[in-house]
Amino acid sequence: MNPPTDNPIRENYALPLVIAITGHRDLVDSELESIRETTRTLFIDLKNRFPANRLTLMSPLAEGADQLVAEIAVELDIELIVPLPKPMEEYVRDFEAPGVREKFDNLCKKASDVFEVHGEIPPAPEGVDPDKWHNDYPYAQLGIFLCGHCHILLALWDGKHSAQMGGTAQVVQFHHDDIMDGVTANTVTSQELLIDDESDLVFHIVCSRRSDSSGPNPDFKALDWWWYTKDRITPRNKELPQQHAVIFQRTSEFSADALLFAEEIEVGKWSLIDGGNASAVPERAATIEGMYSIADWLAIHYQKKTLRALVITHTMGFFMGFMFILYSDLQTWGVFLWIFLIAFFSGIVAQYASNRGAWHRKYLDYRTLAEGLRVQFYWAVAGVTNENKWKFAHDGYLKSQNPEIGWIRNVMRVAGTRSDAHPNIDPDGVKFTIEEWVANEDRGQLEYFRRKLIERMGRAELTKNFGRASLLVSVAAVLIFLTIGSTLSEFLESAVMVSLGTTLLLYAVREGYTFATGTKELIRQYEFMLSIFDNAHVRLELTDEIAEKRQILAALGQSALDEHSDWILMNRERSIEEVEVWRMGM
Repeated sequence: MNPPTDNPIRENYALPLVIAITGHRDLVDSELESIRETTRTLFIDLKNRFPANRLTLMSPLAEGADQLVAEIAVELDIELIVPLPKPMEEYVRDFEAPGVREKFDNLCKKASDVFEVHGEIPPAPEGVDPDKWHNDYPYAQLGIFLCGHCHILLALWDGKHSAQMGGTAQVVQFHHDDIMDGVTANTVTSQELLIDDESDLVFHIVCSRRSDSSGPNPDFKALDWWWYTKDRITPRNKELPQQHAVIFQRTSEFSADALLFAEEIEVGKWSLIDGGNASAVPERAATIEGMYSIADWLAIHYQKKTLRALVITHTMGFFMGFMFILYSDLQTWGVFLWIFLIAFFSGIVAQYASNRGAWHRKYLDYRTLAEGLRVQFYWAVAGVTNENKWKFAHDGYLKSQNPEIGWIRNVMRVAGTRSDAHPNIDPDGVKFTIEEWVANEDRGQLEYFRRKLIERMGRAELTKNFGRASLLVSVAAVLIFLTIGSTLSEFLESAVMVSLGTTLLLYAVREGYTFATGTKELIRQYEFMLSIFDNAHVRLELTDEIAEKRQILAALGQSALDEHSDWILMNRERSIEEVEVWRMGM
């Protein structure tokens, strides 16, 4: 089921751009070639437009649309993943047309992964034939799963609404509205209903059906196609909507960075599994952990570059101010002005490099992604699932933030595919998560947040000391001028003024750096995170019930995700612009 890849680095570091197929089984023969051509054009365009991503098709390989699109993917060397609604032996019994089973078997051999989407079938509602319910419900469940784990839903659909549970029309409806008649609730009370996001993208190819001689929806023309979203003004477009194009570009950018630094990441990455009982971690959670390691390394890499630029900028700002003070209060030497200009342009160059490389944005985005993947990984290991079984770890993350950072959800959407298909039920996973994630004062997140809180409080105290020192120097300067000012030589008077100005400048620059690095806000965040992890630790110690422990871990993870959402919102506009260099220097 997992054939070797010719390029293991690309396999491990290039993020997948996942297309899921939903479509009719009874396509009309005369339309097949046009459908193939439109689909092939779509795939080639996406591969060319986002080359750093690994284009992937998720297809259940049912007869008709599923197999047609899968064959095109294989021809174009696009990765194929096959989620099944039922055990394979039971699933293939639904195939009716001759040759469908043979195609299914051949395509499965070419797939990188074949797995069953696990889920219990509830009792049939009153008035519904139990046999039909038992047969159709898994298809509805699979349709929901496809919507939750793809970036683009490719719909070969006649455009007509249908009451067929799990049919193409209902899958498209769920992709847009999170509602599937007869399966999910008909109302959504969450604020997410009112928030635009990136999970609504459908590529609709209009097709006819052999079972319906009236043709497709009269509002559409057979073989026409659109990008179809929930946008109220222009729901159908011939161009990929800009919001989604930006998100895919961000994902491609992450993949490009990962591929660029792949060798260094392999050597320097930090694993969430190292040091723990690796046997307690299900293999299907490895994808999440692998993506976490990449995001974490890249976040640290761009954090260092961002801090380096900030240090240079603020240091140059100090030298600008210092040279100006020397020139105005000590000696009007031209060298002071030359050094002023050199410091100014050095700060400009450092900030230009930072902005051009998007170091600050990448640091924030990649750190937020890494922290989201951390929670997703530990939830997957512990078997924590959403109370709403139609929702997954990624669905609510960052929903109320800038839509541009929806690309982070896009990564989590595919990272958890296998874990969401088969939630872990092994109690050892809960034990592993508690020991490695929560831990105690000596390790885990409890130790991390306690250590980082002390470190940040020390930095804040140092800034306060700079303020106290500048205040003392100011008072001392005033007392000197009040008491012996008339006896001071011109040089000593200038020296006192230089000392006063330099001390105030040093404090201003230090305060600016503290603001730029968000020290005060980080202290608040670390205090909060330490508190919730400490409370979780206490509650976990008081219970032996696995179900209750999972509930505690679910609440802990959600609190962590909410805090990371607040963190990126707070810091995303915090970078220092070029004009700030001049302001600090003056």
